[in-house]
Amino acid sequence: MFGGRLPPMFSEDELVDAIRRVLAGETPGVRLGVGDDAAVVEAGSGDLVLTSDMLVEGADFRLGRTSPRDLGYKSIVVNVSDIAAMAASPRYALVSLGLPPDVDLPWVVELYGGMRTACEEYALTIVGGDLSSAGQVVVSVSVAGSAAPGKVVARSGARPGDRVVVTGVLGAAAGGLVLAELAPQEAAKAASSGWGRALLEAAARPVARVGEAQTLAAHGATSMIDVSDGFARDCIRVCEASGVGARIRTADVPVAPELASLAEVADVEPLGLALGGGEDFELIATLPLAAVDAARSELEHRFFVALTDVGEITDGVEVFEVPAGGGAEVPLEAQGWDHFAR
Repeated sequence: MFGGRLPPMFSEDELVDAIRRVLAGETPGVRLGVGDDAAVVEAGSGDLVLTSDMLVEGADFRLGRTSPRDLGYKSIVVNVSDIAAMAASPRYALVSLGLPPDVDLPWVVELYGGMRTACEEYALTIVGGDLSSAGQVVVSVSVAGSAAPGKVVARSGARPGDRVVVTGVLGAAAGGLVLAELAPQEAAKAASSGWGRALLEAAARPVARVGEAQTLAAHGATSMIDVSDGFARDCIRVCEASGVGARIRTADVPVAPELASLAEVADVEPLGLALGGGEDFELIATLPLAAVDAARSELEHRFFVALTDVGEITDGVEVFEVPAGGGAEVPLEAQGWDHFAR
C-alpha cells in the first residue's frame, strides 16, 4: 500500500520492491501486507490503541550525524513508547516517507533495516504506508496496538495521595545530543569513552518500556506518560489532564550517571538535562502509596529497571518543586521540548 511521487533516481515500483524484500516474512495476524492498496490485519478482541509520530530532518535529526539505520530504529521506538505508556502492546505499523532528490536507494534500504530490527524487538509488523518526494527527509510512523478491554492507562487518572514515580534514569539522550554538538576533536575523544558511548547510544537507540508499563498497570497505576519532551513538562501534562497538582522532589529525580562526566567537558547541568532534556522515553506513572514497593521490586527483578519515587499528587492544581534540604516551594518550570517554541 505504498504509493506517491518519488525522487527521480529510482522509481516507485523499484523502491516498493526493495522495501518489500527488507520486510519479507510471514507474520501472524497479517492477512495482506506491503504492496497492495491497503493492508488487511486481524482486528483482535481488545481495545485498539493508535498513535503517530513524525521525525523531520532539521527539526528532529541531522542526516550528517544520524545513520539511516539508527533513524529507522528510533522512528519505530518513539511510537512504541507511546503505545507502551497506555499499558498496551504494539501490533502493526504504517510508515510514510518524504524523500528529497539526493537520497539514494541504499539509504532507504538501511532505514528500513533499522525499522525491521526495532519491529523484531517489539513484536511489531510494518504493513504499509506511503511515499513521496519532499524538500527534506520526513519519516512519519503510525502504530496500532491493543490492550485488554478497559485496561488502558491514560494521563488523566492521577488522584490526590498517589505517588509520582519514574522508571530508569533521565537526561542521557539529551546528553548524547550535547556530546554530538561538541567540537569534532572533543566529541571524538568523548565518544571513545564508556560514558560517551552510553550517551550517544541513549540518543540514537532509545528503549520503549512496554513490559515495564504493563507491570505498573498491573500494580494499579492510575496514570502514565512517556518522557518524550522532558520530565518536568510531561509531569505537568499528567497533572493538567488529571485536574490535580503535585509536589516534586527534584533532587530525587534519577539522573543518568554519565552526565557527570559530560559536565566536565561541556557547559551542562546534569539535573537540568534530566528535568528538561527529553527523549528519554522512560515512564512517569502515578501509583497508590501501598503499591510502590511491590512495583519497584518487580521492575528490578524482571527488567533490571529502577523505579524512583519523586513526589506526590496533591489536591491543588499547581505543580511545585520541593527544594533539597527544605526551603520555600516554587512552581515547577515546564522546561522541555516544544516544537513550536519561538
